[in-house]
Amino acid sequence: MTESHLPGPEATAGRREWTALGVLLLPVLLVSMDLTVLFFAMPSITADLQPSSTQQLWMVDIYGFVLAGVLITMGALGDRIGRRRLLLIGAVAFGAGSALASYAGTPELLIAARALQGIGGATLMPSTLALIRNIFRDQAQRRTAVAVWSTGMAAGAALGPVISGLLLSQFWWGSIFLVNIPVMVLLLVVGPILLPEFRAPAAGRFDLLGAVLSLVAVLPIVYGFKRIAVDGPGVLPVGGIAVGLVFGALFVRRQRTSPDPLIDLEVLRAGVTRASVVTNMLASFVLVGFALFSTQYMQSVLGMSALKSALWTLPGTVAVGVSVPLATALVRRVRPAYIICGGFLIAAVALLAMTRLPDRDGLALLLIAITAVAFGLAPVLALVTELVVGTADPARAGSTSALLQTAQEFGGALGVAVLGSIGAAVYTHSASLDAPADVPADLLGPARETVGGALAVAGRLPQAAADTLAGAARAAFAEEVHAAALAGGAVMVLAGAFVLATLRSVRNDAHQEQRTAGSAAGTTVDPAAARTVLPAAES
Repeated sequence: MTESHLPGPEATAGRREWTALGVLLLPVLLVSMDLTVLFFAMPSITADLQPSSTQQLWMVDIYGFVLAGVLITMGALGDRIGRRRLLLIGAVAFGAGSALASYAGTPELLIAARALQGIGGATLMPSTLALIRNIFRDQAQRRTAVAVWSTGMAAGAALGPVISGLLLSQFWWGSIFLVNIPVMVLLLVVGPILLPEFRAPAAGRFDLLGAVLSLVAVLPIVYGFKRIAVDGPGVLPVGGIAVGLVFGALFVRRQRTSPDPLIDLEVLRAGVTRASVVTNMLASFVLVGFALFSTQYMQSVLGMSALKSALWTLPGTVAVGVSVPLATALVRRVRPAYIICGGFLIAAVALLAMTRLPDRDGLALLLIAITAVAFGLAPVLALVTELVVGTADPARAGSTSALLQTAQEFGGALGVAVLGSIGAAVYTHSASLDAPADVPADLLGPARETVGGALAVAGRLPQAAADTLAGAARAAFAEEVHAAALAGGAVMVLAGAFVLATLRSVRNDAHQEQRTAGSAAGTTVDPAAARTVLPAAES
């Protein structure tokens, strides 16, 4: 089915289109779940496959690295060969990677299988969002569809550790991958029936050199930021970021000169699109960057198991299910910029409250704060996603969606690196760890690196010394959380100001409906009010 077979610009979606949205949620849930599904499985995998420490890192990271690295390539490819076709190809790749991972007998095979899953995931994500752009032509319905898509993304990431823990309590570690296969089979069966096909009528040749440059640009940058968060600044991660930036510049130059670019850089000249991409990065900066602190606090300070801490994060998922539909309803009467700014301010207040988190018995405050952060930032991601998708040229919706998702990956990686580095610096220099009594001086080195390292050292000490060191480490980690929360809150305040400065001209749906009705009735419309809801060409 081509563009001409899809509903017209003013057509509203019916039962078939909403059922198609349900089909598109299947890959969205699984791709986001697999970003977090290894949280509980690594001990079992390590015992079975006996990987090296480097191989363990690649098992966890390779999926996200490859996913981020080929998003732009796959988004542009879908515009050319057909978005439904690419979605189904991605389902095969993701399912094959899941099957290989389930029965991997060596660390190398598991790493390769996770990489194949990443490639499959990169084909699925921009295809789902681009198809939503094609299926839902009415703006209010499309906004609702994007809200459902965004909620599915958040739910998948939150449910990944929970489902992983439940499966591991009954089955072997391969079951966390095997569960993906029936869902991919279902997608392959119902996708051709319910999903329309779309390909750009004059997309031109595929820019293979541009695809290579985008991969070589994105991978080192994401890798560098994530390594800085774990190991601190070093020659390898900083060098990786520098290499990525050089190839990024070459990629931009290629896109400007190529007759058939992967991404039309003109879309970033539009004020709404450019501001929305930056807003997306800022929201992801805190949402992803601070997540590690909350889980570490529950496990290292409060002594929870990984599964229990994952279950305590579910209220945040419920908050997303409430706030996104609420924002979708409000935007019919309130300008998107005000709702987005409000979301950032809610997150800022929650993070500032986190600066009062104690080094013990802080579960109630933590849960209120992380739930409020999710409540505030989930609508931000949903609304800016719709702003970008709604302004995108339908012929380039795949590549534009991929650009937005790549920016989101960058924002998350940058948040992990920056907030992690700030927190690590505060922990390392905390006065709480200044030579605690009864702790041998030679053990203070590892204890000063991370709270996990300190608790591991405490396990080798007599009870009195262990209690002293564990208490000092928890106090130092609380200071680490305070510093990261303060930095994150400052970023949220600046993000709110940025949104008011750049997106305030975007009108709400009610204004657009009044303008359209006035035009249809032949009434005079105030030129100052005659802006479109999504002024894509405005700079």
